[in-house]
Amino acid sequence: QVQLVESGGGFLQAGGSLRLSCSASARSFSLYTLGWFRQGPGKEREFVGALAWRGGAPVYADSVKGRFTISRDKYKTTVYLQMNSLKSEDTGVYYCAAKAAGSEEYRSWGQGTQVTVSP
Repeated sequence: QVQLVESGGGFLQAGGSLRLSCSASARSFSLYTLGWFRQGPGKEREFVGALAWRGGAPVYADSVKGRFTISRDKYKTTVYLQMNSLKSEDTGVYYCAAKAAGSEEYRSWGQGTQVTVSP
């Protein structure tokens, strides 16, 4: 089981930048993939991007490629989501989630952090 806590959400205007953090705690953390998801108002939750803790390039949804960047601080077991050139359609609750290596399902979720982008 992984405990996840997101932070860094806020309200800003379109074109701005924001960095979300996801602090994680678990045994054998190198065996997990950390993902970011979001759920906009009236929308289903959607995948934003993910990073395997043991290494490799992050993967991103097409809607955020070139604007969002996922990185990690291995000493703090923290994953970051840097969001640039934000658009109003990026508004939503952003969640950090974790899945074990070899698993298809994200079983551990944070509480979410709200990001609101005004036009």
